[in-house]
Amino acid sequence: MAEEQFNPFYSEEVSPPHSAHWEARRRVGSAIRQLMEVLVTSTPPTDELHDIARRLEQTADAFGHAPRIYGRHAFARQGEHGQMAELVHELNPLSGLSNPLAPPLNTWIDGDRVHGKVTLGWAYEGPPGCVHGGFVAAVFDEFMGIAQVLGGQPGMTGTLAVRYERPTPLNVELRLEARLVETEGRKTRVEATMRAGGEVTARCEALFVRPRRPLTELSATGSSSS
Repeated sequence: MAEEQFNPFYSEEVSPPHSAHWEARRRVGSAIRQLMEVLVTSTPPTDELHDIARRLEQTADAFGHAPRIYGRHAFARQGEHGQMAELVHELNPLSGLSNPLAPPLNTWIDGDRVHGKVTLGWAYEGPPGCVHGGFVAAVFDEFMGIAQVLGGQPGMTGTLAVRYERPTPLNVELRLEARLVETEGRKTRVEATMRAGGEVTARCEALFVRPRRPLTELSATGSSSS
């Protein structure tokens, strides 16, 4: 169908950036992501850390003087940054390739199942050598939110019930799979599993509810650009 031609979630392959601008943003996001990992694992001398901080502060200050756009809908309204699915693929805090907060999670739809893969490094540590349970839940929330496509109606998370069956290891590719349980009225139910090395580390059941108003009307009032 036509949507498959541009929706990055219909393929396991990571889609190319919408433009050279987004290619550059992905590079910046990747560099900051690498910096986060280095920060929580390296032990340079204290003076060197202060030097690094000063350089980063100067970079952040200069970066902050560039024109700003606040939120994916604001990016979409400008018309030159790609369609909404592409912007989710770039800016989402769990899957966005241009967002350094994201591990990032790669999600794709295949028939009546949704699949995903992600590797969480030392920046996401909870118990020693294991992923923090809050990030396990966050990954499920994002992943299962994409799985709502199978039900044909977008919604917001109503409940998210995670069962932690064993510790989820760091620095190991985690595989996720979700299926649609049912849609009833404005509600969509989804089930999913997370596996490491073929073993289930966590299961999740989620309920999503389609708002009565369009999602575009739910965002908080604020600046859209400057």
